[in-house]
Amino acid sequence: MVILIFSLLVLIPDQLSKLAIKSRFDLHESFVVLGNVLHFTYLQNPGMAFGLDFGNKIFLTAFAAIASAAILVYLYRAHRAPFSHRLAFALILGGALGNLIDRLAYGKVIDFIEIRFGDMRWPFVFNLADVGLTIGMSILIWRLLFVHAEKESTPLEI
Repeated sequence: MVILIFSLLVLIPDQLSKLAIKSRFDLHESFVVLGNVLHFTYLQNPGMAFGLDFGNKIFLTAFAAIASAAILVYLYRAHRAPFSHRLAFALILGGALGNLIDRLAYGKVIDFIEIRFGDMRWPFVFNLADVGLTIGMSILIWRLLFVHAEKESTPLEI
């Protein structure tokens, strides 16, 4: 399943960047990377992606593990699906695994990317796993809204 390379392209940089932040920063420490636009700010997130907290740690960990396993099975079975469809799920898988590893290793997810616009801040500090999840979900939404089944050359077999 070559498509899993894209999962690794999210997972490996995500984990390496989190290890670097965790080893070089104190909790809540911030470093200016690009003017007043990009900061690295080390936070630990007990909730879901982008700091959203919808449940307890055990639920979130179990949900992430089950969802990751389901996506892996789906990718195995959907080998004839259009590339963009498989890419979306591979990116989501890489992001889900990145945050799942954090939950299992630290009990919380390591977040560090902070975006600012002058005096305003993006409401969430996030990580590369969240970026993978967001891009994957954006592709799925795009496909849902703009790609019609009759245009696809290969049917989805599950």
